[in-house]
Amino acid sequence: MAFLRESLPATFTEHAVPGSPAMSKALQITDLHIGEGKTAVKGALITTNYTGTLEDGTVFDSSHERGKPFQCVIGTGRVIKGWDQGLIGMKVGGKRTLFVPAHLAYGDRTIGAHIKPGADLKFEIELLEVLTRDD
Repeated sequence: MAFLRESLPATFTEHAVPGSPAMSKALQITDLHIGEGKTAVKGALITTNYTGTLEDGTVFDSSHERGKPFQCVIGTGRVIKGWDQGLIGMKVGGKRTLFVPAHLAYGDRTIGAHIKPGADLKFEIELLEVLTRDD
């Protein structure tokens, strides 16, 4: 599917149409700005700034509010599946929105004070850096 994503416009929404019953079940990726730097690949250490919100717009987490970018190894199960799937292929300098259905986020678990069981999440993410073993 990666070849397909590259040939589609930046506003392409994967697998679901807003307002459709499938919307809450599919990861949706919208590129707000396509970066020109290094590409995020499985196993890379990535650095991001992000804001996570609930469907009603409530912010539940933000690297901006903490004043420190977030780092993680992508594609290896160290973050929610929506991030593992939704950030592969993103380029440094890019900005992307991910609509992550509950089954690709925290499922039926309560996380912190805001994320309830079955919660779909939205993330606005800016990719700042990608480091691989080649670096």
